[in-house]
Amino acid sequence: METGGSSESPPEPKKGKSKTPRKPKESVLKQSKCLYTTVRELVENALDSAESISELPVVEIIIEEIGKSKFNSMIGLVDRERIDQELYDDYETAKAREKRLAKQARDQEIQAKNAVLGKKVKESASKTIRGRGEASFYRDNGRGMPHDDIPNMFGRVLSGTKYGLKQTRGKFGLGAKMALIWSKMSTGLPIEISSAMKGQNFISFCRLDIDIHRNIPHVHLHEKRENKDHWHGAEIQVVIEGNWTTYRSKILHYMRQMAVITPYAQFLFKFVSETSDKNVTIRFARRTDVMPPVPMETKYHPSAVDLLLIKRLIAETSKQNLLQFLQHEFVNIGKSHAERLIGEMGEEFSPKMAVKSLTSQQIVRIHQLFRQAKFDDPSGDCLSPAGEYNLRLGIIKELHPDMVATHSGSPQVFEGHPFIVEAGVSVGGKDVKQGLNIFRFANRIPLLFEQGADVVTRTAVKRINWGSYKINQAQDKIGVFVSIVSTKIPFKGTGKEYIGDDISEIASAVKTAIQQCCIQLKSKIVKRIQAREQQERKRNMSKYIPDATNAIFDVLGEMAQMHSSKKKRYDDEDAEILRKVSTRVLTKEMLKEKLARHVQQVDYEMALEYATQTGVSEEPRETVYIQSLEPNTKFIDLQSPVFVFRLFQ
Repeated sequence: METGGSSESPPEPKKGKSKTPRKPKESVLKQSKCLYTTVRELVENALDSAESISELPVVEIIIEEIGKSKFNSMIGLVDRERIDQELYDDYETAKAREKRLAKQARDQEIQAKNAVLGKKVKESASKTIRGRGEASFYRDNGRGMPHDDIPNMFGRVLSGTKYGLKQTRGKFGLGAKMALIWSKMSTGLPIEISSAMKGQNFISFCRLDIDIHRNIPHVHLHEKRENKDHWHGAEIQVVIEGNWTTYRSKILHYMRQMAVITPYAQFLFKFVSETSDKNVTIRFARRTDVMPPVPMETKYHPSAVDLLLIKRLIAETSKQNLLQFLQHEFVNIGKSHAERLIGEMGEEFSPKMAVKSLTSQQIVRIHQLFRQAKFDDPSGDCLSPAGEYNLRLGIIKELHPDMVATHSGSPQVFEGHPFIVEAGVSVGGKDVKQGLNIFRFANRIPLLFEQGADVVTRTAVKRINWGSYKINQAQDKIGVFVSIVSTKIPFKGTGKEYIGDDISEIASAVKTAIQQCCIQLKSKIVKRIQAREQQERKRNMSKYIPDATNAIFDVLGEMAQMHSSKKKRYDDEDAEILRKVSTRVLTKEMLKEKLARHVQQVDYEMALEYATQTGVSEEPRETVYIQSLEPNTKFIDLQSPVFVFRLFQ
């Protein structure tokens, strides 16, 4: 199944008559980023859906470019020839066109000269013009959706009624609704959803858009179709305005980084252009079938709530009195602790008082006490980090580094929220630039924008002394991977694209995690350097074998003459060697051969040690997966940083 959007080829840059200044760039970036945001929201929905049923994720994304004429036919609009050319933004005068063509000719001439000289020339960027955009098709093998719920799940932006905490991938909580809203605003075309739940003998098909002002779904078609293949999951096609050219690299980087942090998922990404030479097809294969545990919902920590949240919890609670409310709606408040807190609140509070009768002033008093009182820190049991095993596999699979180290920190707390920092540092690799290559993840999703202000970037650049770990920050190909999971990610900015550097607990945990990786790498690097130096010394010895042989044999000859003339006597083994020299049983050629053999043996031993330390073997190695005899066998995974031990039940 394929879908389409549309994208005009950018017209020639306009030059000539001046007009009122305009700012097309901001509009273009908004369109382009909406394409990127649509892809990532759908991918993250797919992963959440598959993981919720413990299914290894299979996600397919297809972006198809459709020209203006085809798009117009999709919306029932007839193409019209231009009449007043000067009315359009891409109009240029004859003089401006002449100048542009002359400049292009000069640029081509310069590029040709530099090509002959072997120099690289940076291509000049052309003006980006607002086009109709791209569209995307998405498919996954997740949970699927109940037939009757599909219209409301996609066509209504709901307000949440649950106030429990849970580690979630999304940054805005809108998911696929964001794609539907942008489709409605930019192209007006409806979204199409196909969905089937596990074991369901039909596929739900729904074509709908959203009434943005009334916040209700507008259903065009909603029906059940035959499910012959017993497929389960979801397929979504949406036509949106965007610009593939502008955000191509970001989307591909996002997919690659998602493959790093979720090596248990299988991704297929395609871009289908009107001209086949621009087509892109990339597969990210599954590397493991070990999945992180599903994040668990937990209750709020008293120090993490504000007044509004306390009021909402009171409105939603099923508990009758204040004592029960404190015990059951918050973590780390036992019965005795709750009684002490109520006693501290004042005479107007009592354990048996009705919680829904609390006045605004009393709620403020509770909030003040929550901020001042001591509570045990929340545990990190509710969190679901990627795990060192998966992080290591993902880095190896996508970057193919020379060496890699990973570290998973223990749960820590900021503002009443638990968090875990995992880190990986790699050296060398495929398609890795020299210097620091920083990969940031928040709740197991990549962060690609506003990198400079992020806590990970600032820590890696300013707080890590790479030289002390035998790593050259400027010349080595260094990959820095940091994943932060929490029930609350402290994003900065409206775009929620980076984690600020102002939370000391997180900054300290990030630095410690990176340092622990560097310590592991340092020992490997030092051993590698020592092995290489020792191997080089042994190899250099072979250069001096002829000279050493001549010198030794001359000395032995003189000693043999002194021994035979009885000027100096030698005993036992020494005398036997000198006798062999005199009788030519031991010749210079034999001595030279023995020295060469010894050097070769030492060289082989050192090469073997070097290969062991660096993980390089002369024999090809093949990845082997051991499959269980019965596909439905239950098992428990015991994970370590470098392997998983599976116990079958």
